[in-house]
Amino acid sequence: MDITELILDDHHEQRRLFAILEQIDSAETGVLSAIWDRLAAFLELHAQAEEEIFYPALLQAGIAARRAGGVEDETLDAIHDHNQIRDAIAEVAHHQVGTDGWYAAVAAANTANSDHMAEEEREGLTDFRRLAGLARRHQLAVAFAAYEARNYAGVQPVDKDPVSYVREAEEKARTDASGSLSVGTLKRN
Repeated sequence: MDITELILDDHHEQRRLFAILEQIDSAETGVLSAIWDRLAAFLELHAQAEEEIFYPALLQAGIAARRAGGVEDETLDAIHDHNQIRDAIAEVAHHQVGTDGWYAAVAAANTANSDHMAEEEREGLTDFRRLAGLARRHQLAVAFAAYEARNYAGVQPVDKDPVSYVREAEEKARTDASGSLSVGTLKRN
């Protein structure tokens, strides 16, 4: 088991659920609502699991490999993307299920999520496979699976400040390593 594979599996399920929504008649509002509610909860749970487990580990691995700048940029972008996805999900709630506005809002959420997944698959997951050994990826996969299982009913969506998130994760990585890791060079804009 590998955390990067679990994340890719989640991405596949997200794509599948968006595709299902596109194929349901707009008059079947109960079905659309049920599938959208499941997808919206899953998107948030996935983002929270990444923020709790994957991105701190990516930062820690990048710092240890003296590649903090690259993984910081990826993490800043990912947290920003998660916030955009949360905002897109919230926008769907402003529309009556099955209407053109609802479908447009769902499509916007799909676009935000698809852009994030593509970037994460090209960058963060690839970098992590290069920076972390299989034993570490397995350990994190267990934690990721457990987090999603414990929170299967959903988690509260909360936007995060990307810069504060990275600073806190780096500080924790430094503390967890008993000061043996140096903090990366987070750009302060």
